[in-house]
Amino acid sequence: MASNMVEALIDICKKTHLDELYIIDRLEQTLAKNYADILHLEYGARVTIDRATGKVYVYELVPKGEPDEQTGEYEDFEERDVTPKEASRLVVQHVKQELAEIIRNSQRQQIYEEFSNRIGDLITGTVLQTTSDFAIIKIRDGVEAELPYFDPHRYPEERNERPPHEYYVHNQRLHALIVDVRNPSSTSAPVRGERQRPSIVVSRARRELISRLFELEVPEIYDGVVTIRSVARDAGVRSKIAVSSQDPHLDPVGACVGPKGARVRTVVSELRGERVDVVQWYDDPAQNVASALSPATVTRVLVDEEHNHATVIVPDDQLSLAIGKGGQNARLAASLTGMHIDIKNESLAADILHELDTMKQVPETIESEHRCEFEGEQGQCRNMARPNSRFCGLHEHEDKEYSAASDEPISLI
Repeated sequence: MASNMVEALIDICKKTHLDELYIIDRLEQTLAKNYADILHLEYGARVTIDRATGKVYVYELVPKGEPDEQTGEYEDFEERDVTPKEASRLVVQHVKQELAEIIRNSQRQQIYEEFSNRIGDLITGTVLQTTSDFAIIKIRDGVEAELPYFDPHRYPEERNERPPHEYYVHNQRLHALIVDVRNPSSTSAPVRGERQRPSIVVSRARRELISRLFELEVPEIYDGVVTIRSVARDAGVRSKIAVSSQDPHLDPVGACVGPKGARVRTVVSELRGERVDVVQWYDDPAQNVASALSPATVTRVLVDEEHNHATVIVPDDQLSLAIGKGGQNARLAASLTGMHIDIKNESLAADILHELDTMKQVPETIESEHRCEFEGEQGQCRNMARPNSRFCGLHEHEDKEYSAASDEPISLI
C-alpha cells in the first residue's frame, strides 16, 4: 500500500509539474502535527516518509537538558520511535486531503509569481462558468480568472467589474483586463470565499480596456507612432479616446478608425455595441476641449488654466448635442481633458464674456472634429476629417480649397 502511495504521488507531481520532494516534506510536516494530536505527544512529533518504499516512521520528541531561562522552552530534543502498527494506513486516509491542499496552494503560488507582474495586461479567455456574482474565465489549462460582478449593496467589500447589461454564456470567448492577482501567502483577512476562488481577477469595465483593445487592433499604436493620450468611459454605453501622432503626415484619428471604420468596429463589437468616439488630442487646452466635445460644433472656448476651468460657447441648436443625453457627452469630455467644462449657448454668451476676459479663446478657424465628407461607392467615408479640412488624409486631395490654402498661416483670435 505504501509503495502504491508513493507511485501515485510521483504520478500526480508529474502531471501538476510540482517537486515530489517538496510535496513529501510538506506531508511530513502536516502528518507530524496530526500524529502529535492522535498520540497525545506533549512536545510534538517528527514524521519521516521513506522516499523509496513510502513507509512512515513516527518519532516522539523528548526534551533533553534544562529549558531556556528566558523563553522557558527546550532547545534540544531526542527522538523515540513511536510508530503505530497502522501508520501507513492512517497516512493514506489523510494524504488525499492534504495533497489536494498542498497542490492547490502550490499552483496558486505559481500563478501569482507568473501574473503578478502582468496587472494591466489584456488576456483572452473562455467562459467556463457563470454564477449570480461572478464568472470563471479559462485563460489556459490550469489557469483560471474571476470576473466579479457582485451587488455593491449586498457585498460592499467586493468588486463589480462587469459593464451594465453585459452577460456571458458558456464557451463564450472574450477579452478582459487583469486588475489584481491574489497573493496566497498574504496574511490579510481574505474576502468571502477568496481561498476557493481563482487567484486572477479581471475586468471589462475599466477604461484601460479601451486602450488595450486599440493597441491590439491598431499597429500604429503598438509601434508607438500613434499615442493614446487620454480615455474616458461610461462602461457599456459610450467611450471617448483622444489620440495624437508622432508623424505629422499621419492622421491619428483615421489610423484608429481604420479603412471604412473596420478597426473601430472591431473594438465596438468586442465591447458589445458600446459607442466609441475617437478624437484628436491638442496641446492647446482650448482646442483640446473643442475636440473632446465632438460631434458637437463649438463656436468658442474660454479657458481659465489657473482654475482648470473651461467655458464653451456653442450655437443654440448644438447645445443639447454638446451636453449629451443626461450630460454624458459633457461629462466624458471633462474626464477626457481633465477640466471642468461649462457649456453655454450663443444667446447667453454676450452676458458672460465680460466676466471671462482673462480666459483664452479657441481659434475660430479650428472647428470641432467631424466626419470626412467624401462620398464613394460604399457611402460616406467613416474617417474623421483633418483640421481645417472637410476630408480625411486619404481623401484630402478632394478638398481643393484646403489644398490652395494649405500654405496660408492660420489666423488666431
